[in-house]
Amino acid sequence: MADLDTFHDLRRRLHSCTSRVRRLDAYYNGAQRLASLGLGLPPEMRRLHTVVNWPRLVVDSLEERLDVEGFRLAGAADTDERLWSWWQHNNLDEEASLAHLEALVAGRAFLTVGPSEDAPDVPVITPESARSMVADIDPRTRAVRAALRLYNQPADGGSARSATLYLPTRTVFYDRASAGWRAVDTIDHQLGVTPVVPLVNRARLADRDGRSEMADVIGLTDAACRTLTNLQGAQELLAVPQRYVLGATREDFVDEHGKPVPAWEAYIGRILALGDPDAKVGQFTAADLRNFTETLNAYARLVSALSGLPPHFLGLVSENPASADAIRSAEARLVKRAERRTRAFSGAWEQAMRLGMRIVDGELPAEATRLEAVWRDPSTPTYAAKADAVSKLVAAGILPVSVAWEELGYTPEQRRKLAEASGDDPLSRLMATVGATDTRATAEPGEAVAA
Repeated sequence: MADLDTFHDLRRRLHSCTSRVRRLDAYYNGAQRLASLGLGLPPEMRRLHTVVNWPRLVVDSLEERLDVEGFRLAGAADTDERLWSWWQHNNLDEEASLAHLEALVAGRAFLTVGPSEDAPDVPVITPESARSMVADIDPRTRAVRAALRLYNQPADGGSARSATLYLPTRTVFYDRASAGWRAVDTIDHQLGVTPVVPLVNRARLADRDGRSEMADVIGLTDAACRTLTNLQGAQELLAVPQRYVLGATREDFVDEHGKPVPAWEAYIGRILALGDPDAKVGQFTAADLRNFTETLNAYARLVSALSGLPPHFLGLVSENPASADAIRSAEARLVKRAERRTRAFSGAWEQAMRLGMRIVDGELPAEATRLEAVWRDPSTPTYAAKADAVSKLVAAGILPVSVAWEELGYTPEQRRKLAEASGDDPLSRLMATVGATDTRATAEPGEAVAA
């Protein structure tokens, strides 16, 4: 009965935040309605409504710089091959990006860890959305006391609502029947910890649920949508000089057969020469729409200031192209924000790998307590400059060759290939690799490395 009470408590908490998460999804997808922005449009102008999707730009620009490249155990110089094989086995190259994206949009995502039926030496690590999962966090230890996931699965040719309740010693599976929810299966894993890890964005001491990365720009996005829609209305009605006719009669707008002249023909040519000598034709001055564009630029500058995006990401460019140093300076805040997210997300991925070790090995190795996630450098230095700096550090004996390959951005498989080809002189191999960048400066770390 206690499990069912926990189940219903978590289900109520999940339902209470569903509308908020859906609203954030709508902003990320650019699907928010103008009616919800406080802008009423007549039916004739509804086709002119425009949504400027700054929230997606803010999120994607940050997520694109978050790439896990491996995991390193305590005392090891290289990343661990077994943990990386788990990563590949669970397709986390693709799924991790989705998890990071979900956390940045909704403020949190979740990682579930469990045993594999097909490969007992590999755990199953699955990212989950905040729309379908909720967790109860202990405020003192910050550990997950219980977690619930709701989902649909085919049953008897139809669709039944199902749920999974995760607890420190067991996992309980529920189905919803006509009489309510009932437990259909239980797995006693006896891990001592709940096999669910929250992936939280912008957490605070008093708010462990996290906060969306889009929160600061949603209001400015609404304002920009209103401005753009008003701009299109003014463009239709006032941007083109409007003509007027005084003293003309209906007969001036018929052809030689007495049929009315089409409106477009009358506008283009007929009213330029009227038969009535008393008729007068004139035009109004077109409206200046710069007030709309200047307002949009002001909103864009505010978005840049709040989100840390470089101005050129938002289309704010000067006539003179920025230098490389100026571009790096403009991206400094975005890079620092990415580094902060890697620090926050590292704990979740490391905890997920530790849970995998508990499940596969039955215990946690001592060196796993100092496990660290290795991330790709979120900054954007030129490859030649990076190679030059790394080669100098290796020549001075500050960096080992294996770490230098990691700093250059080579994947674990590429580093393994380089190590096999380097033989007894890895330093010479590294210098040869670095020297090759002088003749092919456009080479990227993700490209194949010649043996």
